[in-house]
Amino acid sequence: MEKIKISLYDLLKCISNAQDLISPRLSNHQKQVAYLSYILACEMKLSIIDQRDIFLAALVHDIGALSKSERLEIIEAEPMTIHNHAFIGAKLLDGFKPMKRSVRIIRYHHMNWDEERGTRFQGNEVPYGSHIIHLADRVCLMIRPEENILSQIPQIIERISEKSGSVYDPKLVDILKSICRDEYIWLNIISSSPISKVNTSLFEISELEIDDIIDLSFIFSQIIDFRSSFTARHSAGVARISERLASLIGFSPVECKMMLVAGYLHDIGKLAIDNAVLEKPTKLDEEEFNEIRSHTYYTYQLLDMIPQFKIINEWASYHHERLDGRGYPFHIKGDNLSYGSRIMAVADVFTAITENRPYRLGMSDVHAVKVLENMVESGALDKNVVNVLKDNFQMINELREFSQEEAASRYEKFLSIELE
Repeated sequence: MEKIKISLYDLLKCISNAQDLISPRLSNHQKQVAYLSYILACEMKLSIIDQRDIFLAALVHDIGALSKSERLEIIEAEPMTIHNHAFIGAKLLDGFKPMKRSVRIIRYHHMNWDEERGTRFQGNEVPYGSHIIHLADRVCLMIRPEENILSQIPQIIERISEKSGSVYDPKLVDILKSICRDEYIWLNIISSSPISKVNTSLFEISELEIDDIIDLSFIFSQIIDFRSSFTARHSAGVARISERLASLIGFSPVECKMMLVAGYLHDIGKLAIDNAVLEKPTKLDEEEFNEIRSHTYYTYQLLDMIPQFKIINEWASYHHERLDGRGYPFHIKGDNLSYGSRIMAVADVFTAITENRPYRLGMSDVHAVKVLENMVESGALDKNVVNVLKDNFQMINELREFSQEEAASRYEKFLSIELE
């Protein structure tokens, strides 16, 4: 299983859906932009490869907008910092080989045409796909969902035309005007699944190395963790500890890599949770706790759209299930709870209780061991997994500290990212 047949399109669609959880008000926005960008690229008679790269870039073009406030700011206007999320998004994806061409498109997708001066930025060539996504992005944000889309077309075209040459390439504006008569295009944009109207069979199924999948899951974890300093290090600790526990227990090398992927992805459902709840320094009330409990359900639903992730999804999504069946959200118990899920549960608890948070220090070694033992006695955690952790406590705790220090350093670098 070093190589698996997996669709890059499915993986990116999962990221896009995850980002929709951050801000339901922008639900489907990236998919709308991807569809319209694809239509414009086709009308421009660009090559199939360019069509694909533009479509995939548009599908995750706002990946660098890591918080609800950043995404909503993009709706309201184009602030002076509008380029930041584009450069952050490109930085997140940088180094992921299957997206190499699309990364450059994402980096410059808020570049104005500026009478053709926008074809370069600081000596670097700006891909034409960036200008296509910029236009598609602004068009989709002008659509008022409460009004009939066909009635809005003349006003949208007028507003776009006013900035032809300065903000948008006049050739692209002319193409946008030419598709005004095609009602189906505009109705597809506002449909529940605009990207389903694209013939994705044109985009080959990529044979990805397991290490490529690890790289992308690591990007997923940054989207989750970089939302705030409260979460900036957690997934890295859980991923590395679960991988090491799996190795110590006797999982195969490939299974250990799958566990690493599951660890990076286990909290992706937290994108649906408001930051105010995630960062609350005091005890959660009942409603807030119920909101937190929903995150594993969202993790499961997001990963379920990738058929090849069936085992990884179980390991990631069941980390709050208990052996006695009193966990959540599926109440799986006993032998129905896989060993990988049991490992993930122990890694998650251990990381949570030993890591420092802004509002409290991590537990001492003795206290942490006592908590784990009590959770075994209460029917929450697997005794064998906890015993393996206890037998290797110092090594695993040092691994957690090292992994989380690395993650904290990455977070600080992203906070001070510069346009480059």
